[in-house]
Amino acid sequence: MKKIIFLLLVTCLSSLTSCKKTEKKDTELNNDNSTKTIQKQEDKKIIDKTLKDAFDINSIPISESELGDFPFFSLPDGLKNQNKPVKRSYDKLYFPIDGVMTALEGKVWKSSIVKTDESDEDWSLPYFENSYDNAITAIGGVKIFDGEITNEEYNSYRSKATYLGEEGSMGYAGQIIKVYLIRRSNGDDIYIQLTGNSAYGKLNILQKAPFEQTITMLKSDQIQKDLNDKGKVILYINFETDKATLQKDGKDAVSEISKALQSDKNLKISINGYTDNIGNETHNLKLSKDRAETVKNSIIASGIDSYRLTSDGFGPKDPISENDTEEGRTKNRRVELIKK
Repeated sequence: MKKIIFLLLVTCLSSLTSCKKTEKKDTELNNDNSTKTIQKQEDKKIIDKTLKDAFDINSIPISESELGDFPFFSLPDGLKNQNKPVKRSYDKLYFPIDGVMTALEGKVWKSSIVKTDESDEDWSLPYFENSYDNAITAIGGVKIFDGEITNEEYNSYRSKATYLGEEGSMGYAGQIIKVYLIRRSNGDDIYIQLTGNSAYGKLNILQKAPFEQTITMLKSDQIQKDLNDKGKVILYINFETDKATLQKDGKDAVSEISKALQSDKNLKISINGYTDNIGNETHNLKLSKDRAETVKNSIIASGIDSYRLTSDGFGPKDPISENDTEEGRTKNRRVELIKK
């Protein structure tokens, strides 16, 4: 009898222990699930806030204020340009939009600002910042960013920022930059960014504008003259992007080459293709060869004997302009005709 009672007690204790362990596991599982649920809710809040705060140009009201001539703003009283401001009718400038250094293109003005020699006051950063904040917002401008450039963001874009380091440059790691947008009805929006420290300020102004091609097509008589006088002519023949297919005006340019060769039956030429340095060099080399061959084949199709023509491509080699601006890259994307 005692033995039976003892076995019953052992069984009960074992069951209680098992129940407690199961209950503990269930509690831990519930707690873990609750933690995960809370974390998901917090993550969703962060994502929702990020999406809500993300820059949307359509949310910016259009300013109809009369602005005058570029760069639109004078300097505050008691301040001056430290050196001659940088002015370019077309350039690419980086602005921290949502903290991401974003390239914008158009007319550019940049300067470093200091107090005048005549001023008996010390430099005041709040005076500099508030002067422009008031002036910009008074004509419908909106501040779209006010924050620090992270080291990661700086490292990701600095190799592409050709003029980083010149007069008025900003966008360095740790630098706090304020960015304003004056949105215009015709799309030539104005972006303004400024920064400063205890000694000076920096101001950049960009008015958006598309690149305008100023290179014109040479006619057959000029091609013939340049080949005979200089032994070489540079042509800008338009192809479809990243292809060796001629666009309509590209076909017109090749037609002028054919006319020059028809006019001078003894003229023989080499057709050399070149690209800019954007993208893979091996790909660019092949693209330049294919484009030069397209020009050659088009000339042959017009009735010119093939023995008068050779073609080759050299990719980004031997640039005739810098590859750091769109204007320079446009000049490097060329076809050269060499008299043989």
